Amino acid sequence: MSDKQIRIFDTTLRDGEQAPGCSMTLQEKLRVAKALAELNVDIIEAGFPAASPGDFESVKTIAERNFGPVICGLARCNAEDIQKVYDAVKSAERHRIHVFVATSAIHREHKLKMAKEEIIKSAVGAIQMARELVDDVEFSPEDASRTELSYLAEVVSAAIEAGATTVNIPDTVGYTVPAEFDRLFRYLKEHVARIDEITLSVHCHDDLGMAVANSLAAVSAGARQIECTINGIGERAGNCSLEEAVMAIKTRAEFFDLETGIDSTRLYPTSRLVSNITGMQLPRNKAIVGENAFAHEAGIHQHGMLQHASTYEIMRPEDIGLSNSNLVLGKHSGRHAFRDRLVELGFELDEFETNRAFKEFKILADKKKDIYDGDLESIVMNAGGASSGPWTLKSLEVQTHTDEPATAAVTLLDEDGKEVAESAHGDGPVAAAFQALEHATGVRLILRNFELHSASIGEDAQGEVTVSVEYEGRDYRGHGASVDIVEAGCRACLEVTNRILRRAHRGAADPGNGDSTRATI
Repeated sequence: MSDKQIRIFDTTLRDGEQAPGCSMTLQEKLRVAKALAELNVDIIEAGFPAASPGDFESVKTIAERNFGPVICGLARCNAEDIQKVYDAVKSAERHRIHVFVATSAIHREHKLKMAKEEIIKSAVGAIQMARELVDDVEFSPEDASRTELSYLAEVVSAAIEAGATTVNIPDTVGYTVPAEFDRLFRYLKEHVARIDEITLSVHCHDDLGMAVANSLAAVSAGARQIECTINGIGERAGNCSLEEAVMAIKTRAEFFDLETGIDSTRLYPTSRLVSNITGMQLPRNKAIVGENAFAHEAGIHQHGMLQHASTYEIMRPEDIGLSNSNLVLGKHSGRHAFRDRLVELGFELDEFETNRAFKEFKILADKKKDIYDGDLESIVMNAGGASSGPWTLKSLEVQTHTDEPATAAVTLLDEDGKEVAESAHGDGPVAAAFQALEHATGVRLILRNFELHSASIGEDAQGEVTVSVEYEGRDYRGHGASVDIVEAGCRACLEVTNRILRRAHRGAADPGNGDSTRATI
């Protein structure tokens, strides 16, 4: 690998999923893993196999699909964790075991209650065991940024001697600042023998809003792997944002003189996919992929843009996969035009998925005049949720009157085609509709959050609804889309209900949605 090449280690499916409310089902994880492969990330950290049976199954399934990138699993420094990672990732053509142990004084004293020598012994033993199983082993000294420099150098040196091929330096609690982190990496480069024989990595959290800046400082000081997540999701304030770090390196190539292998035109579609699946809507002013990233409202900016785009845009929308030709299709558009546009947007659907999405497109085209890219993305990413049984929404009727409770009537179809109709009252149309769904399905959900996002533009734009609900002590998240926001909410609610009923029928936990042990580096 060229010394100018930066490896992108994506941990959306591990550290990113640990963000509150961001747990994913197995099928959702597979969609994200496929998108990451198309983005051309170098390594996918697919999960923490020892955390739960669901996590193990998710990592194993992703590894078996052989999407292309190195598939990595996280392990604590113990034999059981390491063996579980190996059993989960071994099917991948290229795989990695990632072991970690805390090294800072505060962790040594209050969490591990271990002496410095014990921690080094633990790390060395774990790395050696992992190397007996695989050739690619990564080691992370957790809370490295708050570890004494001399001791950190000692730990890193021992890890390299034990056989680690990548050593990652985490800013676990987002504590450091760029100048300080730069000094840390330069210190390691100067004081650790054989450090040039391994890949030096960086993993930053965003508690002080500097995860990207700190990661770039580390890269300037010699790191050649950035650990990051799509949209910067992750524990607490999140992780280093993949799209921001990648586009900083690409846009400021003359400064960094470095490059990644990322296909930047896949950044926006991947960001949208992860946002939709996790329900974590992006701030409008989010760098690179936010709604306002390429919007110019101030008159002087608009004038400059008309003269030459580079006056106020340091990158082009098409660089990140954001199309300028947004208005694309209408009710008379055929299947070929529909399929061709999906391919342009980066979606690869099989015949069954294309037919299902095209059917949803035709239904939507009867409701609104113009179909935009955002509408197509919403159709593809939401198709098949609530419709994958046992219940399907056939019709919804809502009545509201000032100062009176709203009334909603729903008609559902079960898998055998039998109709069930119920009605209910509520404080508003959404509450009434959800009560009617509860009466029809017999599943009582406690609504915790209702988020609405516009998929495109105009008064007839599709509304994408994400609901967070609780059922028997477990948290669930559902998605739905429609030009009618109450209908979108019903579809989101019904998606959760169907998942609960399918899970009960299987008599097994839905991988990716259960309680599990969490690990932060």
